[in-house]
Amino acid sequence: MDLNDILKSTSLELKHDKDGLYLTDNIVKLRADLVEMAPRLKKGVLDTELLVRAAKIKKTDHALTAIDATAGFGQDSLLLAAAGFSVKLYEKNPVIAALLEDALNRAKECPELKDAAGRMELAGTDSIEALKALNKAPDVIYLDPMFPKRKKSALIKKKFQLLQQLETPCENEIELFEVALAAQPRKIVVKRPAKGAYLADRRPSYSLAGKAVRYDVFVLNHNYSE
Repeated sequence: MDLNDILKSTSLELKHDKDGLYLTDNIVKLRADLVEMAPRLKKGVLDTELLVRAAKIKKTDHALTAIDATAGFGQDSLLLAAAGFSVKLYEKNPVIAALLEDALNRAKECPELKDAAGRMELAGTDSIEALKALNKAPDVIYLDPMFPKRKKSALIKKKFQLLQQLETPCENEIELFEVALAAQPRKIVVKRPAKGAYLADRRPSYSLAGKAVRYDVFVLNHNYSE
């Protein structure tokens, strides 16, 4: 479905105000915002981010590339871009892609973010088909399937309830992971709940865990070592 068809099938609308594009049910507003990420990109802070540590590639003589196959609102992609990766973002839902594009445009006007945002390229397409069509392997493929829905909806913030009208937790995670493997990046990094099951039931090379999330790292190039 295209953007208009998706919105017609929900109670949601896309609107503009002085701060840009937002999604609303006329009660709650949801806006993609990368500018709020600025404090996390500062020197000495960025290197402590678990995702940056998980994606890090040592001993390279070329510009690093990454694919975010599940871009969402692009915050994780921004961390990778700030760490030096040129990042291709795939987001197949046209409503979320529109919100993300608006956020990227605003980020490129922010002095603290413009360099990193300039290394981010959004494609509003299905990542599985895009990964199948790659003609060159990236250094890193990042996968962040939506976490399973919680049983108690009261625990879910209102703004994420809006998102859940648009997208559901990943239902084709096995195919997504297998396509990422077939693309042969140097690493696949998968974001999971801290105590969640492995994606597609595949054990990683190693994991980096925080209180709420865990990054499972699959090192695919056997000539490459950490």
